[in-house]
Amino acid sequence: MDFKELISIAGYGIETIGVLVIIAGSVMSSFRFISKYRQEPEGFAYGVLRRQLGRSIILGLEFLIAGDIIRTVIVADTLANVTILGLIILIRTFLSFTLHLEVEGHWPWEQVKHVETSKD
Repeated sequence: MDFKELISIAGYGIETIGVLVIIAGSVMSSFRFISKYRQEPEGFAYGVLRRQLGRSIILGLEFLIAGDIIRTVIVADTLANVTILGLIILIRTFLSFTLHLEVEGHWPWEQVKHVETSKD
C-alpha cells in the first residue's frame, strides 16, 4: 500500500466519522427528546431537540470537510478537483454558519454572555 492509498483511506475514514457523528447525534437527540423532554412544554422540548440536532450536524460537517480536504489535496491534486473542493467547502461552511445562527441565535464570531435558561 502506497502513501496516497493510505491517505485516501484516512480521508474516507474521517468522512465516515462525520456521517456517524450526524447519525449518532440524531439518534441521541431524538431519544433524549422522547425520554426526557416529553413532560416539558412543547416549545421548550422542540428548542432543545433542534439545538442538539443542529450541533451534531455542525460537528459532522466539520469531519466531512476535513475528509474532503485530505483526500483532495493529497490524493487528487488536480486544479479541477481543488476547485470542486473549494466549492464543497464554501457550501458546507455556509451551512455550518447558518446552522450555528439557527441553533445558537448568534454568529460564531459574536461574543455573547451565556445565561443558562434551558435544561440541555
